[in-house]
Amino acid sequence: MESMEVIHIEDVPVEEVWGRLQSDAGSVLIDVRTRAEWTFVGLPDLKQIGKQVLTVEWQTSPENKIDAAFPQRLAIVLDAAGSKDDVELFFICRSGVRSRMAAESMANAGYQRCWNVADGFEGPLDADRHRGQVAGWKAAGLPWVQG
Repeated sequence: MESMEVIHIEDVPVEEVWGRLQSDAGSVLIDVRTRAEWTFVGLPDLKQIGKQVLTVEWQTSPENKIDAAFPQRLAIVLDAAGSKDDVELFFICRSGVRSRMAAESMANAGYQRCWNVADGFEGPLDADRHRGQVAGWKAAGLPWVQG
């Protein structure tokens, strides 16, 4: 039985992701959270740098099952957006766990430059068990909008 190659996906700090999205016209931010999260928690806002976040759910609701067709679905979205398989792809979720798995799946599908956004959109829980205050996109004060 042939084993799948283990691909190491590096975490990139949110401020560095923002800079690379600004400086590399082809780079893409992919939010893999659920529709409910996009709607009720918010989305990164890339309008000021002339980009749009691509949204493709890693897990399907309501059972929160990992979508086995994710690589194919994202490839279609990337193709429709005019992205090539050699551009930098930055994956973001709530805290960096689902996005890492999504980045690994795309790397296994042949995309060479996949990165995980460290701490995700909301980051870890703070002492009061709230997100968005300690680390991540929101805590860094990067642009975002309510869905």
